[in-house]
Amino acid sequence: MGDPDAAFSFVTSETFDQIAAADDAAQRAQQSKLVRRDLTADDDAPKLHKVLAEAGLGSRRDMEELIIAGRVSVNGEPAHIGQRILPTDQVRINGKPVQRKISTKPPRVLIYHKPAGEIVSTSDPEGRASVFDRLPSIKIGKWLAVGRLDFNTEGLLLFTTSGDLANKLMHPRYGIEREYAVRTLGELEEGMRQKLLSGVELDDGLASFNRVADGGGEGVNKWYRVTISEGRNREVRRMFEAIGLTVSRLIRTRYGAMSLPSSLKRGRWEELDEHAVRGLMAANGLERGKPVQKGKGRPHGPRDGNVAHGPRDGNVAHGNTGFGNKRPQKPRQPDPLQTALGFPTTGQAGRGQRRGNGNPNGNASGQWGADRFGVGSGMGQRRRRG
Repeated sequence: MGDPDAAFSFVTSETFDQIAAADDAAQRAQQSKLVRRDLTADDDAPKLHKVLAEAGLGSRRDMEELIIAGRVSVNGEPAHIGQRILPTDQVRINGKPVQRKISTKPPRVLIYHKPAGEIVSTSDPEGRASVFDRLPSIKIGKWLAVGRLDFNTEGLLLFTTSGDLANKLMHPRYGIEREYAVRTLGELEEGMRQKLLSGVELDDGLASFNRVADGGGEGVNKWYRVTISEGRNREVRRMFEAIGLTVSRLIRTRYGAMSLPSSLKRGRWEELDEHAVRGLMAANGLERGKPVQKGKGRPHGPRDGNVAHGPRDGNVAHGNTGFGNKRPQKPRQPDPLQTALGFPTTGQAGRGQRRGNGNPNGNASGQWGADRFGVGSGMGQRRRRG
């Protein structure tokens, strides 16, 4: 995921600033023509009628009619046309849980080249520019910054839509290494270097670098390449200040396995493809759809034994399936006429009923599909989508 040596060499070269200056001038000339790119919300939160149709319950139009008839609920509340749902939402038809197809797409991850003069915050009382102003907008969820860079620090900044991934990358206990190119006013003597490696006392505790290497420079301006496994506020600058050197420029070139691409200009971002995101998650112990197990034994679930066991394709089957190897049967929907187009108060309507019981029309109560809910028969004309 990038060459850290090449990233350090690039950001400390004259070419780096020359390219950035030319790009800044081009951006100012075309500022009025820039249009933000919106990422689709469909993968994050698809529309309810689409989810129901993909579950094999009928066409999308049939599902819209079910929603209009008041037979669908989301988290216990009546659903509405156009409603988007998240993977964690509980969807029911006539009070019975719906078997949903689980999306296998990983979360989104962006690499951003932060310029100096931007804050890593969504709001600022002083009205300063924010890194979030440059990011693509998403309709569902939000971008989470993986760590922070202070106002005058440049370089690599990661964003993700996954809170778990952000926590794995940020929390000190995981020891994810960050690498910086540091330019100081004055030369780092050997005694100073050893102090930075052994630890310097700051206001918020002891801090030390994993590595400190010379990076060249001319005159009083000297470059150094340092790595550290935490990210306290202005930590790198304060460490050098503690040994008597002033940092005149600070650029982050690497975060974990991710290095700053030489082709990524300041103020620009690029999104990792799904393969790269899965690799990043696997490297940090996160596999989509496979939560970390804290111990062996009986799976944790509701007290009534309803556990989410499903077939290998990831579909979740709701029902009292027990803990054996027997493949669970599809749950049966209660008869629509018994629920009077409303929601049963118990949420378990129709349990233990035999087919046809209580149904004046004699319809079977164990079938799945649009005709099972009376769609197209007695529900009036179908409503066209706007």
